[in-house]
Amino acid sequence: MENEFGDTHSRKGKSDHQASVVIPQTAHDVSTDSWFQVGVVLSMGVNSAYALGYSGTIMVPLGWIGGVVGLVLSTIVSLYASALMAKLHEVGGKRHIRYRDLAGFLYGRTAYLLIWALQYANLFLINIGYVIMSGSALKAFYVLFRDDHHLKLPHFIAIAGFACILFAIATPHLSALRIWLGFSSLFMLLYLAIAFVLSVEDGVKAPPRDYNIPGSRDNKIWAIIGAVGNLFFAFNTGMIPEIQATIRQPVVGNMLKALNFQFTVGVVPMHAVTYIGYWAYGSGVSSYLLNNVHGPAWLLGVAHLSAFFQAIITLHIFASPTYEYLDTKYGIEGSALAPRNIVFRLIVRGGYLIMTTFLSALLPFLGNFMSLTGAISTIPLTFILPNHMYIVAKKNKLSSLQKSWHWLNIGVFGCMSVAAFVAALKLTILQTQTYHVFADL
Repeated sequence: MENEFGDTHSRKGKSDHQASVVIPQTAHDVSTDSWFQVGVVLSMGVNSAYALGYSGTIMVPLGWIGGVVGLVLSTIVSLYASALMAKLHEVGGKRHIRYRDLAGFLYGRTAYLLIWALQYANLFLINIGYVIMSGSALKAFYVLFRDDHHLKLPHFIAIAGFACILFAIATPHLSALRIWLGFSSLFMLLYLAIAFVLSVEDGVKAPPRDYNIPGSRDNKIWAIIGAVGNLFFAFNTGMIPEIQATIRQPVVGNMLKALNFQFTVGVVPMHAVTYIGYWAYGSGVSSYLLNNVHGPAWLLGVAHLSAFFQAIITLHIFASPTYEYLDTKYGIEGSALAPRNIVFRLIVRGGYLIMTTFLSALLPFLGNFMSLTGAISTIPLTFILPNHMYIVAKKNKLSSLQKSWHWLNIGVFGCMSVAAFVAALKLTILQTQTYHVFADL
């Protein structure tokens, strides 16, 4: 285990840039999970509470044709890019259990540090979105039964952040999610099924809806570009190597099984609830679908609480690389229940989540966080870099046509990333002019 996961690239025959990267031994479990468990983890990310927002953040700016075609194409492209990344898990005769480890092996120390920063920024932004989502779900539950406006969205975001801290203390690493995956799947099915059924009932009873893309011509353009960022944000993690590190041998074959599960069975609920939500409410659908639906208060309450709890569990997936780095750096080993380890998780993970919660309450613009995250980090990490890494890793094994294909992907997604970043930044600035900080949205 030590030679495979805790060495440096300094063996004879390695190039200078590979020898300059030190790969620390991980404090977390490696090669313990089945492909099905990993497939469920990946599917949880696709069908997280974020899925309740895609009717508003993807379909409304793109309309029927753009939204459906865009979601289908992004599903196919995401599977392709994720499979490329999975095939790079074993390069140069060793496994690369972290994204930055693979980047360091292929490019050297500078890329190692840059990818590290990019990935952790990506995961941090995703976690901010999960705290906003869980706080929004909890607020919606509160309003169902006591709409007195005494508690605002920032209060519920703070409660959600506290719940995330408790869960982070109780769950030491990604593989320890096992039983929680069952609960998360149950919560996921509850809020998606309730949203789907109630949206169908509302849609059948409702008069003709307006499906026109709202806004002025300029605003439509910016919204469309931002929605493209949301399309690719919906499917990707930016941490395929870290998730693949938990899977049993053969790691590449099992990871491809998990990805095929994610992008077939796993994406059906998300696609279904996205289309039904837009069909039922048209351009008036919100970035949290459950705000639109009508039904018994107890049933809506179950959906809101399910979204709240599922967001907390799923946040742990995207925070796990940060936790792994901190645990490894400070030598947190042995029993997860050891007093030293519990105190460490309380202080260090608690501090990380307090900062995440504060920023979530400060600027709770969920749709723009999706666009911004997609532009800054999700598109580069899951589309641009895998294509270039594949070219570097395979070198002369690729034909000119294959190289041209990968370079085309790099160019197209590079342009998308820049355009989506500008659009998300502009839309965020516009919203900050309309809403004050710590807004009660």
